[in-house]
Amino acid sequence: MTGLPPSASAASAPAASGRPAASGIRVAEEVVAALAAGRPVVALESTIFTHGLPRPRNLAVALEAEARLREAGVVPATIGVHAGVPTVGLSTEQITGLAGTDGLDKVSLRDLPVVAALGRHGGTTVAATAFLAHRAGIRVFSTGGLGGVHFGASESFDESADMTTLAATPVTVISAGVKSILDIRATLERFETYNIPVIGYRTRKYPGFYVTDSGHEINFSVESPEEAAKVIDARDRLDLPQAVLIANPVDPAKQLPPEELDGILARAWAEAERRGITGNASTPFLLDHIQRDTGGRSLEVNVEVYRGNVRLGGEIATALAAAAGASGAAAETGA
Repeated sequence: MTGLPPSASAASAPAASGRPAASGIRVAEEVVAALAAGRPVVALESTIFTHGLPRPRNLAVALEAEARLREAGVVPATIGVHAGVPTVGLSTEQITGLAGTDGLDKVSLRDLPVVAALGRHGGTTVAATAFLAHRAGIRVFSTGGLGGVHFGASESFDESADMTTLAATPVTVISAGVKSILDIRATLERFETYNIPVIGYRTRKYPGFYVTDSGHEINFSVESPEEAAKVIDARDRLDLPQAVLIANPVDPAKQLPPEELDGILARAWAEAERRGITGNASTPFLLDHIQRDTGGRSLEVNVEVYRGNVRLGGEIATALAAAAGASGAAAETGA
């Protein structure tokens, strides 16, 4: 693990605002109040600004996502680990601190008890964020891209913990598909094996993060946030344990040209093989290669992907809240 800055020790850190749950999770008062009142809430992960984007763009993107949700009447709940405390609803001060701190842990679900016990800071991945969101009672989570099956996984067994966690965590995750460097066909097969529904938003072409169409078809699509909400409610009425994945493609006008991306990926893989880069080191190397090869244009696509997913997450959370409110009103009147 990386070193923790002295100022981040649990002993010296200020107490986070919010309520500590019995599970050891702290949920911000604003989030608690919104959930109790039936208002829409959207969970946001922290690795996008602790590990995914360069400074100072990382902080700007994190704060913009929260601001856009608030403008839409949705409460944002940015999730991360602050001084060993898994926190649902990081404060602006905490987000700013994490975005500007070197040596943070990248926290997946397996890492949560370790960083909590050692009082460390960390950015939470899709797996850890989904778990914490569900424990707090949040139904919708917006991210950029999901983890999945890596090429060569039949020998390396290199598969993201996102998949197994989402198989047992009934949240709704809005993403632009899985990262383009992954084996998308194998990942979709895994989702099927784990009984995780993959639903396109206004498309049956599965997106490939940087591109609108990965070349793979999916079975179902929804045309509106209200249709998505109906699927989520049906999953919950059936008491099924898995996530619902909403695949939201980036605007075709803002994607990387698919043929260009194919060439970039071929060069990136060749360079990784030449240097002997494998395992966990592959993903950051490949993503960095893509950014350099595109002259930074891939970073702009990354940000556009996230904006679109945050916006759709807010719309689906609002539709869910409206449906719950209507159902409650009908129950009260006996309709």
